[in-house]
Amino acid sequence: MAVASFVLGLIGLLVLNVFLGPIAITLAGISLWRGTARRGRALLGLGLGVADLVVLFAFVAADNTLSWSITG
Repeated sequence: MAVASFVLGLIGLLVLNVFLGPIAITLAGISLWRGTARRGRALLGLGLGVADLVVLFAFVAADNTLSWSITG
């Protein structure tokens, strides 16, 4: 789950951050709670999941939509 959290958080920076960010955070939390051997990956997944949501909120604040519209 730690690796899945990391991968989803990384992909979420590029696409579908509204969905992949919370999933990455949840998987990282569960992985850390269970005491994973890959603690670093779980923490990276947690950080990337939070970064996904920060990027999402930045784009929402910039153009008031949930999309990544380049044309405006």
